[in-house]
Amino acid sequence: MNKVLWEPSVDRKAQSQMHRFMNETGNKNYSELHKWSVTKPDLFWNKIISFFNLKLEGELEPSYQDLNFDHYSWYPNAKLNFAENLLEKGEVEKTAINFVHESGQSRKYSYGELKKEVSKLAASLKGNFGEGDVLAAYMPHIPETVISMLAATSLGGAFTSTSSDFGVEGVVDRFGQSKPKVLVAAAGYMYNGKYFDLLPRIKELESKITSLEKIIIVNFLGKELDITDLSKGIIWEDFLGKEEELVYTKVPFSNPLYVMYSSGTTGKPKCILHSVGGTLLQHVKELGLHTDLTASKNIFYFTTCGWMMWNWLISGLALGATLTLYEGSPGFPSLGEFFKIIDREKINIFGTSPKFLKALEDSGWKNESSFKSLDTLMSTGAPLLPEQFDFIYQNIKSDVQVTSICGGTDIIGCFMLGNPILPVRRGEIQCLGLGMDVTCFDDNGVEQLNKEGELVCKKSFPSRPISFLDDPNDQKLKEAYFNKFTGVWHHGDFILINPEGGVEVFGRSDATLNPGGVRIGTSEIYRQTEQLAYLADSLCIGRQRDGEVEVILFVKLMEGEELSTDRILEIKAKIKKNTTPRHVPKEVFLVQDIPYTRSGKKMELAITRILNQKPLSNIEAVANPECLKEYQDYI
Repeated sequence: MNKVLWEPSVDRKAQSQMHRFMNETGNKNYSELHKWSVTKPDLFWNKIISFFNLKLEGELEPSYQDLNFDHYSWYPNAKLNFAENLLEKGEVEKTAINFVHESGQSRKYSYGELKKEVSKLAASLKGNFGEGDVLAAYMPHIPETVISMLAATSLGGAFTSTSSDFGVEGVVDRFGQSKPKVLVAAAGYMYNGKYFDLLPRIKELESKITSLEKIIIVNFLGKELDITDLSKGIIWEDFLGKEEELVYTKVPFSNPLYVMYSSGTTGKPKCILHSVGGTLLQHVKELGLHTDLTASKNIFYFTTCGWMMWNWLISGLALGATLTLYEGSPGFPSLGEFFKIIDREKINIFGTSPKFLKALEDSGWKNESSFKSLDTLMSTGAPLLPEQFDFIYQNIKSDVQVTSICGGTDIIGCFMLGNPILPVRRGEIQCLGLGMDVTCFDDNGVEQLNKEGELVCKKSFPSRPISFLDDPNDQKLKEAYFNKFTGVWHHGDFILINPEGGVEVFGRSDATLNPGGVRIGTSEIYRQTEQLAYLADSLCIGRQRDGEVEVILFVKLMEGEELSTDRILEIKAKIKKNTTPRHVPKEVFLVQDIPYTRSGKKMELAITRILNQKPLSNIEAVANPECLKEYQDYI
């Protein structure tokens, strides 16, 4: 049993929405509540709708047609509008969006002001945009991106986005498939104090994305602009119509809301369609119950518009909360900037990643505040290592709920996440999500407890994908999630479920190492390398040699350090001492950089493919693709 690092006070438990929900459903504890939620999914999801006062029309019966994964079958007789459920919950004068930019620029929008801006954009789109159409955003994490999504969805359309740091090829690979009618794009953006002009890229996109009828340019940094060479271009302020009453178009529960994208490292990204109703139900459950977000709280999650955490965060409007949006570098002008924002803006819930926490620790950052307002610190993007739990409690705040969460773009939500009424144990995610019938399988499909294995979900849930785009008979969908085990969702995470209900994650199962037939999660090795002060980062993969798998470790050194023979021996000895001899890498190689996705995940599969001489046809998903070349030397 892992050590308890934090427990909620009696008052905090009693005041949580999870506690109230549990009482209203007649369950005595979380284990009982979770069991009820997966054995009575119709009652559970109907209760989510009523508990959060969601606006749905039509019949809620049946809530589903079946619980297998053959097709999307949730709430077939219900209609709703996504934007309505986000814009009509907050008090008119209450701050909905609190925008902070690395340059010091800031803006606030009340719920009333936000609705007014959405109505202006919707008024101009109306008549040429509606159900069945897609609006795309090539944008930074700014209020206009939120306004664009809400305007598109208020009219019954769908929304898709990429972050502004994507190159032309990466944007075309995504939007070329989703075929947007309208593109909202920033004229430029700033990162780490440097301005990046996007107009040359937008000009290319105009000719390469043939579905586009209108390109709306957002000049939020106030630069001088000349868009005369954009035949479909218009400035945001010139496009906005007059404020008028917002009329929400109700669409079927299963209509597409978001087009999301897989990482696409082995080809064009897959386009994942997520439903209007399923996304809303999943997000209010996770934000309202598991995160305990309420109208009185301010949430700040560092994300970009190219990551599902953006979509997740914006759904916080459905709870009447304040969303703090930060655009820029997390390290500008210093890695401590986020914590100044937490204090200044009185943030209650802060979300980050293990990568940021590692950089913070390595920088020698010293806490100069008590962070009085902060009650929850969230992390996702990779497993949060046990030592990182220690770092948070010892260096950031001792009385804070640390919630590591795990799920993905595939479900636009979480399989396991935090819980305000449960203790936090070192190295564990607190619990399985309500309504998610998750278990752990061995390789033969046998359910197991307290042993490492595959994350599977045995029954359907509302935020499962409607489908992949251009996927006749759901062939790609089936290959992605249903080929390994019959009739259950195979997610591809290597996990262990503890008897107390907590979950440990060891990494992606398709990136697990298999030396001598024994499966090893890469996080078990990273846990050791991150304790060595001279290592800035590391990446571990399996290389095929003569029918066997060799564990190969790549390391990046801190500035001024050297990788001597003694240090290689020290690395191997530490791994062997604290894990098993099978974990010890066959080779330790020095590299200049470790490849990451744009959402901060180590690209183990990409390097595995390179070392095993398999094609890597799409590098737009890589945040730092220039580093890939040196890995070719180790084939």
